[in-house]
Amino acid sequence: MFREDFVWGVASSSYQIEGRDPEDGAGKCIWDTFQEEGHIRDNDDAMVACDHMHRYKEDFALMKELGIKAYRFSINWCRIMPNGTGEVNQKGIDLYRDMILSMKENGIEPYLTMYHWELPQALQDRGGWLNEEIIEWFAEYAKVVAESFSDICDYFITLNEPQCFVGLGHLSGVHAPGLKLDPKDVFQIAHNALRAHGRAVINLRKYSCRPIKVGYAPTGGVAIPYSNKPEDIEAARKVYFGFYNPISNWTWNISWFCDPAFLGTYPKEGLEKFAEYLPEITEEDMQLIHQPLDFMGQNIYNGYLVRCGEDGEPEMMRHRKGMTKTSTNWVVTPECIYWGVKFLYDRYHMPIYMTENGMACHDCVSVDGKVHDPNRIDFLDRYISALQQAADEGVDVRGYFEWTFLDNFEWPDGYNERFGIVYVDFETLERIPKDSAYWYGEVIACNGANLYINQKK
Repeated sequence: MFREDFVWGVASSSYQIEGRDPEDGAGKCIWDTFQEEGHIRDNDDAMVACDHMHRYKEDFALMKELGIKAYRFSINWCRIMPNGTGEVNQKGIDLYRDMILSMKENGIEPYLTMYHWELPQALQDRGGWLNEEIIEWFAEYAKVVAESFSDICDYFITLNEPQCFVGLGHLSGVHAPGLKLDPKDVFQIAHNALRAHGRAVINLRKYSCRPIKVGYAPTGGVAIPYSNKPEDIEAARKVYFGFYNPISNWTWNISWFCDPAFLGTYPKEGLEKFAEYLPEITEEDMQLIHQPLDFMGQNIYNGYLVRCGEDGEPEMMRHRKGMTKTSTNWVVTPECIYWGVKFLYDRYHMPIYMTENGMACHDCVSVDGKVHDPNRIDFLDRYISALQQAADEGVDVRGYFEWTFLDNFEWPDGYNERFGIVYVDFETLERIPKDSAYWYGEVIACNGANLYINQKK
């Protein structure tokens, strides 16, 4: 069973749900520009999204009704600082303070993420993450965040999924700002992001009015052992933390984005393999990146199979034919969450929060007016059971945040994918809790006693 103080929550990001208001004082972010350039499916935009900025009180009341105890949300940098630096938008501060207070009034613990990809366009115009000045820009932002929210919020996360905003935004170009840069530039961006994380941790602690807890939330597919043979387990571990991706897809990497933050060094294998692309990396850089952290967040959705080949080297294996997939065509692999947290805990020895996990389904409102999503319930039951198995075996798992609460704006896919446990009619903005929302509430109420893993014992 999970520990008695296990944190049960849901997660979201500001840009995907909040919407905009002509009087909100927020600046423009890179996703606004990306949409204007025609990169979003069906030419959708996030100007309304779920209109959470006007409906958050009813949304938090619904969370309370469903029994949700914690909420991992992000704040929009350009809502706080329209130009990224300098001027502070008090309307943005007031909005997020009222959101946090409303969460707490409903018995919901806030977990604030500073950056979930909403880079102010004004900073992108100055070079964005490629400009080393962003380290101090992000530090200034962290100072404002600490001064504005540390009296009412205990938990802060610096960066969400740097693998995504670095790689998808600057290498493949499928996310904002839509760039396809030389690998040398992308490695510089990654190094800048990690240094910015370090400066943010320093300023969050320095300018908070009381002690807070600070973490970091990377992501990545998990290498799943093909069998429980020791050699297959070690082969999977080697690939999970190794450098098997080509340079054209190098950012999908665990150790490059985790080792510096949690261990204080870049992995030797990566330094050797990518030496020709790397920026200057100093000891001062590593000291900056390696700030004391209270927990590790990790976003896990699926995995791939690895075994030890006849030559002793890892061998990638295909999933079985007819593998179950989500509506986004992601394979359903519950064991990935078990092996992911085990491998991470063995390497980093940090308390772990599962900061995102969930699935998109082909949800619809049935003739009875309800949204029946048995696929999602089965998915969550299997994945959370696998997480409990790891906890039962000694992994220090502190909490689980289901992605996501509301159906939302799903980045370049617009409104074509539904990850929420609450259905949103994007025309009327009506909220309809899905069957999975009520099921998840039952899981929370009994601290997971009704999960599949506990029923089969």
